[in-house]
Amino acid sequence: MLRTVRGVLRRARSLVTPVPESFLENARGVIHVGANTGQERDFYERYRLPVIWIEPVPEVFDQLKGNLRGYARQRAFRYLVTDADDQEYAFHVSNNDGKSSSILELKLHKDIWPEVAFTKSVMLRSVTLPSLLRREGVDIRNYDTLIMDTQGSELLVLKGAVPILPDLTFVKTEVSDFESYEGCCQLEDVGRFLEQHGFAERERHPFARRAEGGVYYDVTYERTRSQS
Repeated sequence: MLRTVRGVLRRARSLVTPVPESFLENARGVIHVGANTGQERDFYERYRLPVIWIEPVPEVFDQLKGNLRGYARQRAFRYLVTDADDQEYAFHVSNNDGKSSSILELKLHKDIWPEVAFTKSVMLRSVTLPSLLRREGVDIRNYDTLIMDTQGSELLVLKGAVPILPDLTFVKTEVSDFESYEGCCQLEDVGRFLEQHGFAERERHPFARRAEGGVYYDVTYERTRSQS
């Protein structure tokens, strides 16, 4: 999510600008779902934050583990996080070092990044975020920020995380306002769900646009009221 977008070709325009992350100054710790290889590890380290990284693809996870050597506050777990425990998914692995990998098929994503394709699928079983934290002995009280980059399945992650949403202060996600992946959640879906659980949009930053219409955003939400 904090990565620089590369390879935006003829039919799309890159909108990348430096994104302020001042909310992290007030964060206790980060749970980052959709870790890839942990590109943001130095950024989090500058804030001296404890971080839980979650990445489902075995070979990408191995790179992540290697990249976290020497980062004492940061840990990685290999899981696929959705809204259900022990459900089997075909997880599609992309050719851009796994950055666009998803449980969903590509759709209008190709209008921005036509070079991106899936090269294989692996069968994975899912877990909800609360179940993962219990299984790994993670104390949610140390982590009040959820960051997601799961390529269209972010709303599933949130639905599965409902029991721990009251413990969170910030939620940040990458999300589009068009059907980038088949059946993916969109900006309006995520905003409506989080509003129902006591969050309001804090800031929104576009980073890529379809020539035919539609934008990808990094969006941060902040808790404004207790969950009813």
